[in-house]
Amino acid sequence: MDYFSIVVAFAGGLGLFLYGMNIMASGLQKSAGNKMKKLLEMLTKNKFLGVLIGAFVTAIIQSSSATTVMVVGFVNASLMTLSQSVGIIMGANIGTTATSWLVSSAEWAEYLKPETLAPIAVAVGAMMLIFSKKNTIKQIGEIIVGFGILFIGIKMMTSGLGPLSQSQLFKDAFRELGENPILGVLVGTVVTAIIQSSSASVGILQSLAFSGIVTWNSAIYIIMGQNIGTCVTAMLSSVGASKNAKGAAYIHLLFNVIGSVFFSLLAYIFFEFIRPDIGTHSINLLEISIAHTSFNIANTVMMYPFSGILVKIAEKIALRGKAAEDESELIHLDDRIMETPVFAIQNCLKEIVRMGYMAYDNFKLSIDFLMTKDEEKVEKIFKREKNIDKLQKAITQYMVKLCSTNINELEKKTITSLFHTVNDIERIGDHSENIAEVTQFMIREKVRFSDVGRREMSEICEASIKCVKNAILALENRDIDKAEEVAKGEAEVDCMEKEFRARHIERLAKLECDTTTGVAFLDTLTNLERVSDHALNVAQSVMKRK
Repeated sequence: MDYFSIVVAFAGGLGLFLYGMNIMASGLQKSAGNKMKKLLEMLTKNKFLGVLIGAFVTAIIQSSSATTVMVVGFVNASLMTLSQSVGIIMGANIGTTATSWLVSSAEWAEYLKPETLAPIAVAVGAMMLIFSKKNTIKQIGEIIVGFGILFIGIKMMTSGLGPLSQSQLFKDAFRELGENPILGVLVGTVVTAIIQSSSASVGILQSLAFSGIVTWNSAIYIIMGQNIGTCVTAMLSSVGASKNAKGAAYIHLLFNVIGSVFFSLLAYIFFEFIRPDIGTHSINLLEISIAHTSFNIANTVMMYPFSGILVKIAEKIALRGKAAEDESELIHLDDRIMETPVFAIQNCLKEIVRMGYMAYDNFKLSIDFLMTKDEEKVEKIFKREKNIDKLQKAITQYMVKLCSTNINELEKKTITSLFHTVNDIERIGDHSENIAEVTQFMIREKVRFSDVGRREMSEICEASIKCVKNAILALENRDIDKAEEVAKGEAEVDCMEKEFRARHIERLAKLECDTTTGVAFLDTLTNLERVSDHALNVAQSVMKRK
């Protein structure tokens, strides 16, 4: 037997199968990407709806691993809670069975045979891609081409593995896997972990079954292992993510491992003691599809009532050894959600708002330090300013990467506006630090504002704080009324700055205060006026986007 030719044919078919899956999923994601936001908003706390959506999305993108990685990204970016994720993860296991039904269609649907459908699909899809100028048509063409290439890959794999039906070595190997459940589960786990796709792994199993060498018991144990192996991708994806994102990966792992172990034990009892004759019979493609789907539906039905317990266990595992989160770490941004730019942009805004509240708190703290001279506050101000700077760089880098993805003109304009906003907020942080440094100078030089100067400073400080607060609220809620309040407040701060500056110069001329105090007073006025200017810029960006 020419094993080299078999391996080459199988490898080529597997490559086309995986490539076709990737192209088809990519086209579907592009055409349905923005609609996924509406699906996500429908979830709320309805886990059953989450199961349906998880199954639907996975059936589209042909990979439960990809769906779970997407869920990890959503949870990490705070788009979804851990409780909401559990339903989608359960549904993903059902949705992933769609691929096995495509592969087995050669048996249950004559017109869907790969050799019949694949060339037509590739020809039609290619013409749509080449000759159409509309993106929608091109995306549909991409889906059809991917579908055709996937079927060509299936045909190559099944044809290439055909000679193995005469191989006693492979027959003995599958008999051994059927008699040894642990070994069968292990093979399914390792193969799926390597290629990181349970859909592809089941497709390989069906290609082998087409040759008539796969037994019922070996197939069942391998399918159980495949459900464990598919967790590897999500576990790797959660490395370095938040505790909740890790929790989503652990839910996926617990759900699949518990289900696979439980049903493997049932299968062992059935094949060993009840109907051992069935276990040694050959299994065909359609029967693998039925077994794969039945297991995943049964596992979901069994585990669904215990979903809350799964969440609690996953949370405890994820929290173990988790250090306190750094304020400068990104909370809402995750590279995995760039596949759907509408989510990524929405979360850029959330992260900028979070940064805005940090800058607002630091500004208030610097004013408090100015008025009280409490030196315990100064270290907090400088530390938070460093964190604001780190966030500004991280958010900017993320938006630069986002600009290189497949986004439309409106999304580009939104991101450009956010670039300016994040810089304005960072500048508010800088001026807060400047005020703290002026205060340190006053403490060193042992100077204080006069009673009149202190009243004036208190008045303009209060107006500036109000400007910043309203600007962040306007940004967070897209509140035009708040944005307009910022514009009025900024005009008042400008008037105060000019008036108080003139009065102070007058006091200096009359020698009512010394020049050292004058420098501190005027520098502080300048910083406060600049802060209100940056708050106005933030508010104007809201008014323009509206």
